[in-house]
Amino acid sequence: MELHLLDRGRIQADLNFALDGEVVAVRSDRSPELQYDEYAVWNLVVDHPEATILWDTGSHPDAGDGYWPAPAFEAFAHVDAAERDLETALDEVGYTVDDIDAVVQSHLHLDHAGGLYHFESTGVPIFVHRREIEHAYLSAKTPEGGTAYLPDDFDRDLNWEVVHGERQLLPGIELLELPGHTPGLLGAHIRRDDAEDLLIAGDVAFLAPNYEEGREMGSSIVHDSRAWAESRRKLRDIERHTGATVLYGHDLDQVERLQGTL
Repeated sequence: MELHLLDRGRIQADLNFALDGEVVAVRSDRSPELQYDEYAVWNLVVDHPEATILWDTGSHPDAGDGYWPAPAFEAFAHVDAAERDLETALDEVGYTVDDIDAVVQSHLHLDHAGGLYHFESTGVPIFVHRREIEHAYLSAKTPEGGTAYLPDDFDRDLNWEVVHGERQLLPGIELLELPGHTPGLLGAHIRRDDAEDLLIAGDVAFLAPNYEEGREMGSSIVHDSRAWAESRRKLRDIERHTGATVLYGHDLDQVERLQGTL
């Protein structure tokens, strides 16, 4: 089984979104300088003997040209979405969209589901958790729910495969329920005979400190903080028992370190 990490570019945003209360005013410094950082966007190709799987589809290439609502782009600016489109990233590791046999959507936020249009009317199965697709439609079609779901990303002729609980996707690949960041976040435990296991934590941990130190993400990007804490504990238990490498959601240092080494 081969794993290929796809570099889908950089999002720029306030560090307080990733690490809650990282920069706050205090009596002696009532106007602290905010920290505006860069974060990674990645996808993953899992080349399994039985199928080639794509994990997430990233941002739409027109994110910065009006496809994303202006407030969303102001808060989370995917500055190179057009240059780091899915086809380009796949080509860099020797694949095309046509090589993909199935897609797993960890969740349906706009920086993870923007490439689903590539699979419209193709019959390629798109795996998504039931709670996630329900929440995505609720959010996109009503005033309820979250603001990071765009109907143009997922309200398409797609071959949805709805995940109702933890399940084996293929031998050696187990999908994990990891609610918190969103109601139906999916992760994965990938077991390999010739390399370390990989735990896809994704947006359970925007950055390493969310996972390693239990630092919460900003409240505006956490749907349920108690569920998030439990999902983190679940991943920590698996890591302790297996020694797996844990892959975070947007940690630029980790993505640059792991590029070409998985």
